[in-house]
Amino acid sequence: MTTMVATPAIRVNRIRYGALPAKILLFGLLLSALIWPDLSGIKGKASTARLIVYPIGAMILPLWWWAYGRARSTLHRSFPWSADLLMTLPWLIDLIGNRLNLFDTVDWWDDAMHFVLWGFLTAGVLLAFAPRDLSRPITTFVALGFGATAAIVWEVGEYVTFVRNSPELATAYTDTLGDLTLGTSGALLAGLVLYQFRRKPTDR
Repeated sequence: MTTMVATPAIRVNRIRYGALPAKILLFGLLLSALIWPDLSGIKGKASTARLIVYPIGAMILPLWWWAYGRARSTLHRSFPWSADLLMTLPWLIDLIGNRLNLFDTVDWWDDAMHFVLWGFLTAGVLLAFAPRDLSRPITTFVALGFGATAAIVWEVGEYVTFVRNSPELATAYTDTLGDLTLGTSGALLAGLVLYQFRRKPTDR
């Protein structure tokens, strides 16, 4: 009896077949938001800003790799598909959640998304750009630094683009503090998990 073991090439292909459809679905949702804004779920929620930021967020790693990473990066011999998928999922899941109106109909959805999606984004950024040999404390600090900064930028963007002129302003302070805490906590967990994942077998 023989046991089939997935080779690195097979694993890479599986991840690629997840990352590419995720991007196609993301851009399909963005296109549909342009054509049918009333059905997008993001109307009145900084839809113009989202239509600009989300494609950039999903494409920043491929663009960086094409322009710079292939020749200069010592982190990867091939395109980092795992990081690409993790950096695409937050934008895709957010759009799906808005399209299905989950943010306004499920009480815990917004909090869960700040925790989970910031974890995905932080893990993707660390996989793409952080050296593999970082110690646990440094990995933790990098994850916290990126996660907290990204969470602050997001909350400032939300306030400037739509919160200050919406009914949400009355509860914005409490909501923002909660979102910052959840996003930073998700980033911290991502850093700790990624450190364990990247450790060499001889270190365990």
